[in-house]
Amino acid sequence: MDLATGVGLIGGFAVVFILIMIDGGNFAAYFDKHAVIVIFGGATAATMMRFPFTTIMHGLPMGLRFAFSMRSVKPRELIEEITKIADVVRKSGPMALENMEISDPFLAQGARYIADGYDREFIRDTMERDRDNFLMHLDEGSKIYRAFGDCAPAWGMIGTILGMVTMFANMSDPSKLGPAMATALLATLYGALIANMITLPLADKLHVKLEEEDVSRSLIIDGILLIRDQKSSSLVREMLIAYLPHNHRDELTAEAA
Repeated sequence: MDLATGVGLIGGFAVVFILIMIDGGNFAAYFDKHAVIVIFGGATAATMMRFPFTTIMHGLPMGLRFAFSMRSVKPRELIEEITKIADVVRKSGPMALENMEISDPFLAQGARYIADGYDREFIRDTMERDRDNFLMHLDEGSKIYRAFGDCAPAWGMIGTILGMVTMFANMSDPSKLGPAMATALLATLYGALIANMITLPLADKLHVKLEEEDVSRSLIIDGILLIRDQKSSSLVREMLIAYLPHNHRDELTAEAA
């Protein structure tokens, strides 16, 4: 699990919880069904108008899953594992990969292609297509959460305006002023909280995940193609080091020496 996402989300709710407790702990005062309908109903409807329904049904759960999950294999670890695979293939042949345990599913897929004897163009085209489709779906999830985050504050303002219209239309009846004012203020609060504490941060996290996955999967594709071409493990390592930051390159080169 991505600890930063979980801690950040819990911390945000904790801040709101503590502030309400300091102000007396009257949580019922911060709930208004009209504001809930305006924010969730309006923002959901507006988001559905921006994307096809199938994209929403696929992007929302996938985006949520990857926002809270952290890739366990880093590029440096991938290079080490790919180097070991290259060494096994050079010493024992491609068939030896059938009995080799590989932690990363995408890398395991490429190793299976090598063991099955597929040609270089097939491996490259298939793995690049898989990478691009995966990144496209991850980008769709990021866009959906960002769209919801863009809509929520705007619908909060709509709820505020509706509440103020109701309030001014009933100035002669003091009993209706309180609920109308609550709707006006809480709609803005809900919209700001949903956008700035949930959807927009999740959209940014998914964008970071997309960039990380792009680097990792491109690294794997290049490594698999080098192994398919029977390149030595030292050459594979040297060519894949280019994916690492400079400080990590120096460390990996020193370890190899």
